Amino acid sequence: MFRKLVAIEPIGLVPQAEKKLYDLAEEVVLYDGIPQDNDTIAARIGDADAVLLSYTSRIDAEVIDRCPQIKYIGMCCSLYSPQSANVDITHASEKGITVTGIRDYGDEGVVEYVISELVRCLHGFGCEPWEGVPREITGLKAGIVGLGKSGGMIADALKFFGAQICYFARSEKQAAKAKGYEFLPLRTLLSESDVVFCCLNKNTVLLHEEEFRSLGNGKILFNTGLSPAWDEEPMLRWLSSEGESGRANLCYCDSVGALGGRHLVGRRGVHCMDVSTGRTKQAFDRLSTKVLDNIVNFQNTIGETRF
Repeated sequence: MFRKLVAIEPIGLVPQAEKKLYDLAEEVVLYDGIPQDNDTIAARIGDADAVLLSYTSRIDAEVIDRCPQIKYIGMCCSLYSPQSANVDITHASEKGITVTGIRDYGDEGVVEYVISELVRCLHGFGCEPWEGVPREITGLKAGIVGLGKSGGMIADALKFFGAQICYFARSEKQAAKAKGYEFLPLRTLLSESDVVFCCLNKNTVLLHEEEFRSLGNGKILFNTGLSPAWDEEPMLRWLSSEGESGRANLCYCDSVGALGGRHLVGRRGVHCMDVSTGRTKQAFDRLSTKVLDNIVNFQNTIGETRF
């Protein structure tokens, strides 16, 4: 059992899960507001041996050094790699601190968002149809950049509606090949696709000047990641262009973070919902279960040792 567990900000647990935290530590402190600086974060952690945080704050090396009692940090958000994490995992490891995170808790909502917006765009629900006349997803050439869990789910959903799927990833995936998905170099995928879906880890940028040149005009670009998949300047130039078809280039993002900033909202061709579509009732249920499982697994590993 932890001696003191602190959540430095709202962490998104459902009420039943939040109550279970009190069975896992002698003292539990849950903060409501988001801390604005390291001084506030360090002050909130204090002498706690366990810390929880969401994606809206960061625990860096300075905070870790200022809070020497920490033994466990639970990220109540996605952890894909140390490089993309909002915790300095390398420094934490050097200090003997265990850091856990979760994955695959909000993907279903993201898939529903993609299909919803794509159908509205193609059919012209609330707007002009993308091709001038309503069309189906059937036969659409869809390129997936990053075939992880969410990218794979988006590909499967599009295939169900009759799209032709190609993808770019670090390497060809046999499971995708078995489904008939075509593995292509990135620039070839961009050139040959009608609609491109970027499903990348946070802070992963793959679309630069040459990639937008390969993408060309009269295209639709979705970004489902937590941060932009592109360099901003070539993306803005791409948005301001249009091909021989006369169709404007379109960019869809659910959140401002995925778009790259509020200054881009309202730009020509930009469609931003300004919400995180993965934050659904079911996603919070999944998040809560995984966060608690991580804590229990850690405590089972180290036994009932009191720090």
